[in-house]
Amino acid sequence: MSMSMPAARRGKPKILGPETSIKDTWTKLAHAIREIQNHNASKLSFEEHYRYAYNMVLFKHGDQLYTGVKQLVAEHLDALAEERIVPAFPRSSGTHGAGKLGGGAEAVERAMEGDRFLKAVKGVWEDHTGSMRKLKDVLRYMDKVYTAASGVPQIYEVGLTLFLTHIIRSPKHPIHTHLIATLLSQVQLERDGETITRSTVRECVDVLLRLTDDRDGKNVYLSDFEPEFLRRSGEFYRLEASEMLESGDAGLYLRNVERRLAEEADRTAHYLSTFTHPPLQDLLVAQLLTPHLQPILHMPGTGLAPMLDADRIADLRRLYVLFLRVPDDAGRLALRLALRGDIEERGKEINEGTKDEPGPSQNGEPGMDVDEDVKGKGKAKASGGATALASALRWVQDVLDLKDKFDRVLDQAFSGDKTAFQSFINANPRAPEFLSLFIDEHLKKGTKAKSEDEIDTALEKTIVLFRFLADKDKFERYYKNHLAKRLLYARSASDDAEKGMVAKLKVEMGFQFTQKLEGMFTDMRLSAEGANTFRNYLNRHGHLPFDLSVNVLTASYWPQPIVTASPLTFPSALLTATTTFGKYYDSRHSGRRLTWQGSLGTADVKIRFKARSHDVNMSTHALVVLLLFDDDKDGEGLSYTDIRASTDMPDPELQRTLQSLALGKYRILQKNPKGRDVNPTDTFTFNDSFTCPLARFKIMQVVARVESAKEREETQEMVDEERKHQVEACIVRVMKNRKTMGHNELISEVAHQLSSRFNPSMALIKKRIEGLIDREYLERTADIGTYRYLA
Repeated sequence: MSMSMPAARRGKPKILGPETSIKDTWTKLAHAIREIQNHNASKLSFEEHYRYAYNMVLFKHGDQLYTGVKQLVAEHLDALAEERIVPAFPRSSGTHGAGKLGGGAEAVERAMEGDRFLKAVKGVWEDHTGSMRKLKDVLRYMDKVYTAASGVPQIYEVGLTLFLTHIIRSPKHPIHTHLIATLLSQVQLERDGETITRSTVRECVDVLLRLTDDRDGKNVYLSDFEPEFLRRSGEFYRLEASEMLESGDAGLYLRNVERRLAEEADRTAHYLSTFTHPPLQDLLVAQLLTPHLQPILHMPGTGLAPMLDADRIADLRRLYVLFLRVPDDAGRLALRLALRGDIEERGKEINEGTKDEPGPSQNGEPGMDVDEDVKGKGKAKASGGATALASALRWVQDVLDLKDKFDRVLDQAFSGDKTAFQSFINANPRAPEFLSLFIDEHLKKGTKAKSEDEIDTALEKTIVLFRFLADKDKFERYYKNHLAKRLLYARSASDDAEKGMVAKLKVEMGFQFTQKLEGMFTDMRLSAEGANTFRNYLNRHGHLPFDLSVNVLTASYWPQPIVTASPLTFPSALLTATTTFGKYYDSRHSGRRLTWQGSLGTADVKIRFKARSHDVNMSTHALVVLLLFDDDKDGEGLSYTDIRASTDMPDPELQRTLQSLALGKYRILQKNPKGRDVNPTDTFTFNDSFTCPLARFKIMQVVARVESAKEREETQEMVDEERKHQVEACIVRVMKNRKTMGHNELISEVAHQLSSRFNPSMALIKKRIEGLIDREYLERTADIGTYRYLA
């Protein structure tokens, strides 16, 4: 306030004398107030007019002063509204709906009109508050004495209330309607991409924030503007969501949602109130996301699945971040279910890709194990078994690729929010076999163009898939079979890699799971060490006509098909050697019985043909058959029946052996009549005219690496039989510890303990409980549903 205060008049206020009229005092004070409101305060004396107000309060006329000032302020505000605000009313003040307001010149004109009106309101506010600050100084004594004694607001607060009632909520002019509508219109114009003067909007919002509604104690912004702003915003974004969804582009829709959230956050930070930020963000989520989760996820061509197909990491990350905003975890749950469904669908496609693949034929024509073929020379023709093996390996690789893909998506887009592959992996009943075949392919010799690090990485990934397997006991059976063949046929590419894989399985499953696998390694080590001892024995007792190397296997460690005795009659040349080794072994061990397994051995033989001699590596079975032709001096050949009678080989083994000798790549026997199959009516002769440019080659033993349907049934039967024993052992173990236990509790505990190997069905557990009761390991108590341990 700028009022003149001459030095001669400084000091304490002069007391009003009886001769001075109150009416005259008020007249002078009222004139001064009007001059202040008209910006002429520099002509007034602050001390003089302060003394006038002081005297009126002192002589008990404070009520007249308080009421008079209020009336003068109200009259001034009415005049300001009439002179400055009403003429600035916009021609259209927001009677439109929630949609866009139009663009071009119309939008620019609307923005300018709104800005002009808001500046008028802001100008009146600044005029009024400036006057009220000066009045507050003049009437300071009244505020100190009268208002405190009468319990009424101080004059500055009265001025704010009068501004609300005579300007913002003027009963004479629709200022309130125009103000709220103009603010909403300015926001809508900016949402539509137009440029507005943010500072003007901010200044008017500050006015509403300063004014308090006496009815509910809230500021006018919260009571008058925010509810309408949120309502109109909800309508706008509801319409926008419908329009954007019709475009059919989920990525574009999510980018728009992200943009709108950022824009509204910026808007509340710069020219609205921070009070509005939480409800406005919640409103956007409620209108743009919550009702549309499923349409966004499953939008044809652009939803979750196409995003995953195209590795659109940015869109996937945006999807994840936005869905996390949906309340009650509904967005995360919807995304998790959709992602799980997509994984299962992709897994189903992988499973179906292997379902109809041809398996090895039943007549002994599975695919050859071509990995041992001579380098640089031709490959064996692919057959049904080779196709089945390729299918098995492809299944595991496809699953690993899928796992890598989703790991990358989860880490880069979903912040490591993991999901499981378990469902679709276990939907493929051959998953344990395929996984074991994949490991076998990486651990055996002949693996092409892969370093030790690459092999170790592949094995680490298979362990991840192994964790998802429900039938780990079935995997163990397949793995033991494949490991046994690698060890016995010396196919392991690296002993360290083999032992490393067993160590990984031991970490996952414990000592009991790998105990027999480690026993297999022990047998191979002891057999290698025993070879020197056997040579020393031969030096003392006479040499054999050929070198003999024997692997002695502990029957309890090795797979049943390996150690099951297979009938075979050795020719005299081989029988002498087996007898000698038997005597040697008996001299060192008592109480042990050797059973010779000719199906597992190999032999290096020099064969003389007309053209030249060749060093040939073949199976022991092939050698037994080939030695029969030494006695065929006249070249008439041997019939299939003769060979079977001389060797005692089972038909499947004999057919596979004859196929490798007469129908393989190196045909050292000739079959009559010619054909692809070996039949009981066929005859075979030694192919003396055989030629080959190689001095040394290997005759591949035809072997099925992938099980046939019949073999899978047999494997499942053996697994089911083993599971019966495991369930019974678990029941006994639990009951021995607990003594008595309820039916449901026992079933739950047994299922939990066995879940690391397989998931036993409730029917299986119940059946084994009944079996144990019949064998008097358990009994039912008087309390129905409770068992007692007996044995």
